[in-house]
Amino acid sequence: MANKKDLKKAVKNICGELFADCVALSMTELADKEKLQGLMAEVANTYGDFVARINHVEPGLSPRKFFQKLRADFTEKANQLSDEIIKA
Repeated sequence: MANKKDLKKAVKNICGELFADCVALSMTELADKEKLQGLMAEVANTYGDFVARINHVEPGLSPRKFFQKLRADFTEKANQLSDEIIKA
């Protein structure tokens, strides 16, 4: 269970940093505030989705493969969100 706990903390920290970046950018005059609000909602949804996936391992997959895939999916999604935040 410690691994799930650590993974949840990592997801929370990364999503928190992405959300904080959105908030910081929304305080500037040059940023598109509507786009940033949409990105903040997407970050919150991503957090909820991945925590739910951590809690419920897909049947038919070994836990090791499931968590490897989950980490790869989260890394891809976090990078995508980060790129979108930079472009905003």
